[in-house]
Amino acid sequence: MRRVIVPAAAVLVSLATAVPALATPEQKVPVAEGYGGAVATVDLDASQAAIAVLRKGGNAIDAAVAAGAVLGVTEPYSAGLAGGGFIVYYDARRREVHTIDGRETAPRAMTATSLEGIPFEEAVTSGLSAGVPGTVAQWDLALRRFGTLSLKQALQPAIEVAAKGFVVDQTFYDQTAQNAARFKDFTSTAKLYLPGGAPPAVGSVFRNPELAATYRELGRRGPGWLYGGQLGSEVVATVKQPPVTPGATRNVRPGLMEVRDLRDYRALMREPTRVDYRGLKVYGMAPPSSGGSTVGEALNILDALPEVGVHEYLEASRLAFADRNAYVGDVPGVPLKELLSDGFAKERACLVGDRAIKHPAAPGNPDGFYEPCAAPTGTATPTADEGPETTHLVVTDRWGNVVAYNLTIESTGGNGIVVPGRGVLLNNELTDFTPGPAPGDPNLPAPGKRPRSSMAPTLVFDHGKPVLALGSPGGSTIITTVLQILVNRYEFGMALPEALAAPRATQRNTAQTQAEPGFLSRYEQELEARGHDLVLNPEIGAATALEFLGRGRIQAVAEPTRRGGGSALVVSSRR
Repeated sequence: MRRVIVPAAAVLVSLATAVPALATPEQKVPVAEGYGGAVATVDLDASQAAIAVLRKGGNAIDAAVAAGAVLGVTEPYSAGLAGGGFIVYYDARRREVHTIDGRETAPRAMTATSLEGIPFEEAVTSGLSAGVPGTVAQWDLALRRFGTLSLKQALQPAIEVAAKGFVVDQTFYDQTAQNAARFKDFTSTAKLYLPGGAPPAVGSVFRNPELAATYRELGRRGPGWLYGGQLGSEVVATVKQPPVTPGATRNVRPGLMEVRDLRDYRALMREPTRVDYRGLKVYGMAPPSSGGSTVGEALNILDALPEVGVHEYLEASRLAFADRNAYVGDVPGVPLKELLSDGFAKERACLVGDRAIKHPAAPGNPDGFYEPCAAPTGTATPTADEGPETTHLVVTDRWGNVVAYNLTIESTGGNGIVVPGRGVLLNNELTDFTPGPAPGDPNLPAPGKRPRSSMAPTLVFDHGKPVLALGSPGGSTIITTVLQILVNRYEFGMALPEALAAPRATQRNTAQTQAEPGFLSRYEQELEARGHDLVLNPEIGAATALEFLGRGRIQAVAEPTRRGGGSALVVSSRR
């Protein structure tokens, strides 16, 4: 029997506002083709910032950082300088793929039991959930290693957007309204995002002069201003003593972060994951992200099957998630090589039959000794809740460098707390840890540990050349969204815009498979006859992608409708 899941974003608070409609935004387009570079993001301002950087001679890293900073203004409930993220980057001159880990970390004072017994919703809106932010360190490392602009230069477009304002669309209004109950419980947040006590009206211009000033000072002083300097001290003070509105009844727990945690933070260069799939090479993000390993394992399982349809897609994802939950985290000894081996994939593929695997699927044993159709021996662990937000962008430049970049503050609106006077929301990334008790779980909290992520920025190569770049927001559905787009493109032969727009379903080793309305209409009867239990999820993911069409032509693709539709732009429509 199908039940309806109503995501939090759909439960809106209806609030009146007297703010007049002041402007109409320029029309976003979801597909663009051309030459000289391209970008796709969820937001027109961010895409325009990236294109402007490319047209002035900046490269893909420069453009990605500029666009990411703008998204911190226009998509503040999904990203910002107090968050984190992952970059997968192709250096065309050296023909190398690099990844940059800007994931948030747990403070030194956090232990395996720090989140135990705390209701999830209470943990989300607290200082306790705030991880040590990695975004600024990641921007700095990316620009120093691969960019041509300084951090100060890369922040200029975002400073302009924050100061001059952007036009409020329905998504921004809805997300503000969704968060209104908790935003009003913090003086700094209510002041910024609930002017006059209500969300800014659709069509009005929203300005964030405090964030403009913060970006400006960050550009002048550099990352040390956050990582041990005055801005860092203000972040820590906010985490430890959130600015709760007098009279608010919410139980807001203080956090554990100290200035020394900020001083100790480092963005890290990591080796990418890689699998061979249908003659292609697919690169992704290694732990602490589970994106590269889980997408890669599922692709390997599909490659080992005699035929692939939607049933097989769901089953491969189910099995890969069982292994992700059991083995992947920011811990030593993750068996990454074996999880992505052909032998392990063939052993797991033997479990895919005509009917859905009994829930929950147990993890396999990636020990390097594989037998045909060996029975799994592990104990299944549940797939934890993750915030549905995050954002993703893709950029390429005239030289052929390519960036796929996921950035996030976790839940929609992060932990709901704006740093007073700074215009930036804090993350609630530490809720991505398994709260416990769960002995042996690779994702338990620990001092300095990075919570496991599902972000899956992905690059695909054919004969050594990039052919596709993609990624999505959506918590743990990020993995299935990226996987399904790849299946649509390379198994079902869809063109990229069709592959991205097609209705989605997500199976993450859960009792039910969540699916969008169009997917249910087409496949529900067939899949339920094969033992799947389907449940409605109105919207899954909000992907962006690039495809290289040959002879220098690039196709940039964003969502046509999900999350209000995205923005695809190219440097030039002609050579």
